Amino acid sequence: MVDVSQHDMVPDHSIVDDEELDGVMEEYDIKPTDLPKIKRTDAALPDDAEVGDVIKIVRDSRTTDTATTYRLVVE
Repeated sequence: MVDVSQHDMVPDHSIVDDEELDGVMEEYDIKPTDLPKIKRTDAALPDDAEVGDVIKIVRDSRTTDTATTYRLVVE
């Protein structure tokens, strides 16, 4: 079976620690529930991701080198 999360085309997904999360929420003046959602069953998520975690996704970008987005893990 193929591990989709290790494929070259899948951007880096990592769980945001509490300190970084506080900084992001303060910078954008939002709550985690305001973030776009990602399902717990998404194959790209780290194995230890749980419902309620915030995931940082870093993609390659032609214009800014990298683009960072955040998603809230839901059921």
